[in-house]
Amino acid sequence: MSELSHRDQEVSDGANLIISMLVRYPEIGTINFEPEDNLLKLTFMISGIPSSNDFESKKRFIINSILAYHMIEGITSSRVDIELSSYEQVAMLTIIRDVHTMSRGEINLMIKLLRDRFNERLVTDHNDALLEEDLLFQEEVIENMLENMRKQYNDQHILIGIREDGRVFVFNK
Repeated sequence: MSELSHRDQEVSDGANLIISMLVRYPEIGTINFEPEDNLLKLTFMISGIPSSNDFESKKRFIINSILAYHMIEGITSSRVDIELSSYEQVAMLTIIRDVHTMSRGEINLMIKLLRDRFNERLVTDHNDALLEEDLLFQEEVIENMLENMRKQYNDQHILIGIREDGRVFVFNK
């Protein structure tokens, strides 16, 4: 494979991963992929600002749940962190994960935990047009793209995916 087409495939894998995750999981507001550190930053919007104590307890619960999942799956070293920022009356909760140990099952776990912990406050961009087959297809694409990126992603361009008005945009920074 030529160098140019190999690089195009890498960018395509990263972009496809971000697109599929944003389409499959309407709870995710933005995704940043930082190839230098192999990090995915998944940002979720929460209406209202949680108190510092409330955020810390939910953060600890989510991190411990992810680490327990890793223990069950036999993952020994991973990066898991959660940050909170705010703008006016919206909190932005960002889960930071390394792409090499992230899996579709873990993403499903994170979404479930966020739904349970933040209930109706978790901002979701519902798309009723997606059928169950479409959702299953997106999950398969996510798993394949994660596997491809674990093996060979060498591009140094930061990719940013944003959801806006039911559409998904991916930018190469």
